Amino acid sequence: MKYLRVLYVQVLIGIVAGVLVGWKLPPFAPTAKIISDTFINMITMVIAPVIFFTIVTGITGAGNMKKVGRIGGKAIIYFEIVTTLALIIGLITANIIKPGAGVNYSSAADTKVADIAAQANAFNWGEFFSHIVPSHLVDAFAKGDILQVLFFSILFAIGLKWMGDAGNSLLINFEKINKVFFNILKIIMKLSPIGAFGGMAYTIGKFGFATLSVLAKLLVSFYITSILFVFIVLNMVCRYYKFSLWKLLGYVKEEILIVLGASSSEAVLPSVMKKLTDAGCEKEVVGLVIPAGYSFNLDGTTIYLSMSVIFLAQVFHIDLSIGQQLIIIGILLLTSKGAAGVTGSGFVVLASTLTALKVIPLEGLALLIGVDRFMSEGRAVINFIGNTIATVIIAKSEKAIDMDVYRRVVEKTEPVIIAEPLVVTIND
Repeated sequence: MKYLRVLYVQVLIGIVAGVLVGWKLPPFAPTAKIISDTFINMITMVIAPVIFFTIVTGITGAGNMKKVGRIGGKAIIYFEIVTTLALIIGLITANIIKPGAGVNYSSAADTKVADIAAQANAFNWGEFFSHIVPSHLVDAFAKGDILQVLFFSILFAIGLKWMGDAGNSLLINFEKINKVFFNILKIIMKLSPIGAFGGMAYTIGKFGFATLSVLAKLLVSFYITSILFVFIVLNMVCRYYKFSLWKLLGYVKEEILIVLGASSSEAVLPSVMKKLTDAGCEKEVVGLVIPAGYSFNLDGTTIYLSMSVIFLAQVFHIDLSIGQQLIIIGILLLTSKGAAGVTGSGFVVLASTLTALKVIPLEGLALLIGVDRFMSEGRAVINFIGNTIATVIIAKSEKAIDMDVYRRVVEKTEPVIIAEPLVVTIND
């Protein structure tokens, strides 16, 4: 019975119960959605202040501006390299497995496609970059816009740091307030099994298993590709930086299950920031890499996008050349960043890509709408894992991680103590 007190066991029970309830009681889906949305709202409530106080206390308390710039630069370069690999792997897998072969397209397109196309056409690159700068500070925090909060937090940290010793009293108070928010988070996380239950009950009850039959090959291909990406590509990166992927995943297993149940990686953003800080990563690294990664390091989403484009090309019997597929990679590298923070961004990016290609009919999105919810859990989990690994890698490259603490907390091993050499003095 003691295992029932463990959070990840409770979350796992919640997921299983959600699947059963959604399967046997489909009318419960609207209520389940309310439960899931309420839990996610509780998490979203603390995201903006946690990002703000973590970044401010991290940069002001220990960092310098050169280091901040270096961390940001390394993170962006890492994000681009890894997401490019994810795109390429997705394209290769889709070309080999051919998930779209034999799928018949019905002209009865879902009306949601028109809304998705409208969002894609309305997207403007200039507006995206100007949107990073909030017009009203309160509005940025009220909406929980991660990029806007991140931008203001960095500016505030710089301003506070310029105050020198005069700003120490404010910094001490900020550290205390941040602890209060993390205590609130502990309370919320106790409800995560209920949130996971609601998320899974809604997914199964609303969409059902029947929607999987037509696109099962795409769904299975996506999950296999994502798993291989994590345990081969990201595992090789972890081995290069000399830390264990398996032990890190074990450390954040509760968060992985919550993401799976809630179908949202944002549901654990504050929690993983706290865990990585407790594991020895410096606050400024965690505060910069995690929020930025939630907008720019979407490994699961990029795999989904690349496979979906090839899937639709196969459905419509369009033979894309190597050159056209390279163009797809280039377009997706841009559009996947541009739609960061947009509701339903996966479909918006996909619509933007198809519009830019002018080769694959946009109506094909109707095929993916029914199965998208079953793929969103996978996207969210891979995105979360990718950002967790990225933070540890950037911290190690910056020597901004206490490895003794990391080994004790994550790897459950005692730090290696090197004894001082024994010096014997012999008097004549």
